[in-house]
Amino acid sequence: MFRFLLPCLAVSLVYAADLPQGDAARGLQVYQARCIACHSVEYNGAGPAHKGVYGRQAAQAAGFDYSSALKQSRLTWNDTNLDKWLTNPEALVPGQKMGISVPDAQERADLIAYLRTLKP
Repeated sequence: MFRFLLPCLAVSLVYAADLPQGDAARGLQVYQARCIACHSVEYNGAGPAHKGVYGRQAAQAAGFDYSSALKQSRLTWNDTNLDKWLTNPEALVPGQKMGISVPDAQERADLIAYLRTLKP
């Protein structure tokens, strides 16, 4: 088991080190421009509420109807997984329901920095 976990951990740490530094204030602007059509901090809409999303296991916002694929993903929303998700949700979790991506690496980093501030 540890033989499998150690390489995965090493890849995750290297990937996270390669991410640009995010700015939460700019991330709020990205959130307002790109996310609020489907998401809210406090309430579920077309997408789940984001309050407390950072560090939470995927598909765990109360009251939201998640895809089976995301429920079975066993992802935890950290820097690495959020970056991969925002880059291409379907590549990370085939069969999920989010059809939007954030192609710019700096915008993703800023957005993740903002999501980190949304404490439960």
